Amino acid sequence: MAAIFLSRNSMDPPLASAFSHRSSIYTMNQLQILAIVLYFAKLGATDPNTPWHRHKIPTFLPQETLKLDKPRFSAKATLELMTHCNAECLWKEAHPTLEDLKENLSYETVYTNGTRTLTVVDIPDFDPSTHVLKQHTPARSRRKRQIFGVDGRFDISGKTFLLNFPFSTTVRISTGCTGVLVSDRHVLTAAHCIHDGNDYVKGAKKLKVGFLKENPKAQLTKRSKIPPKLLTRWLRVKRTQVPKGWIRSQNELSMDYDYALLELKRPHDRPHMEITVMPTTDQVAGNRIHFSGFDSDRPGHLVYRFCPIINETPHLIYQHCDAQPGSSGSGVYAKLWLPEKQDWERKIVGIFSGHQWVDLNGMQRDYNVAVRITPLKYAQICYWIKGTYSDCRSD
Repeated sequence: MAAIFLSRNSMDPPLASAFSHRSSIYTMNQLQILAIVLYFAKLGATDPNTPWHRHKIPTFLPQETLKLDKPRFSAKATLELMTHCNAECLWKEAHPTLEDLKENLSYETVYTNGTRTLTVVDIPDFDPSTHVLKQHTPARSRRKRQIFGVDGRFDISGKTFLLNFPFSTTVRISTGCTGVLVSDRHVLTAAHCIHDGNDYVKGAKKLKVGFLKENPKAQLTKRSKIPPKLLTRWLRVKRTQVPKGWIRSQNELSMDYDYALLELKRPHDRPHMEITVMPTTDQVAGNRIHFSGFDSDRPGHLVYRFCPIINETPHLIYQHCDAQPGSSGSGVYAKLWLPEKQDWERKIVGIFSGHQWVDLNGMQRDYNVAVRITPLKYAQICYWIKGTYSDCRSD
């Protein structure tokens, strides 16, 4: 039997009324788990007449690549990122200069032999003033950090789920974080899992990505209803890319660029999830985001959660999805309506980063935070994956 932790606050009224008020822990078999996951996937669907619109992607042009000294790999991996932001911080985030953007989107590349380079980029014809997201004042009071009220996470177990899409796209990072497959050999994760803003972490020198796989020696006996544990198959990382926006700054804006791309030495055999620009919330099914990760307080388990988007800035998605250290780097996805397919499709719209305290009007509020994929970030990540900007002109 598998234990699932449900938050009544995140459940729709018809389903919430079916559970007891006395406990937040329910034991369910795999068919019941599947029924609930599918139920939530269809709840609150956006009107198909409000389809997801493809974005025009800015031109992302590398200009010059400079050779740097080899990294020291001396930093300690931080699995729990926490930052603070106030009105000044939010204003700066919403009003970047073109030079700031080009500086932040320049990036470092580190190879397995320790070679490190800096690539300077240009974004011709990009006007920052035309890409300003209207910000809303947060309206939530201070709450307990990381777990908000009743724990609303699901433990996913059994190869039926873990080895199939979408859960199979979630992978382990050897430094203790989570990542998501975004191509046949690329993994998207959080930058702080491999770099602390000053130097690469010790484990980044021989970075590996872990894939769950079936244990051929394990068999489910008739007496036991607990599925056998899966093994982890590790693949070496060939190349790591991190935006300068994370590396150059230790201030509150650094979370805006808390993402990195890992290229594996050889392709994997799993389906991956496509990335896209984070759309407006009215184009997101039920205004909900979802992600799965390897939370450190539940060793050996893949943990799934979903929750509404509470607020957003030009770079961040504020939400109260329950999470713990280890889930950093999880691919945050939303269900978007694709008119050409006449169906909903999951797409990565952000990367789970950590926790942020926001000080506004004398009140302190806290959120769990995901880095949103903007048109510029999409252009950069797509270029990292495909190697040419001509293949990245639309999402």
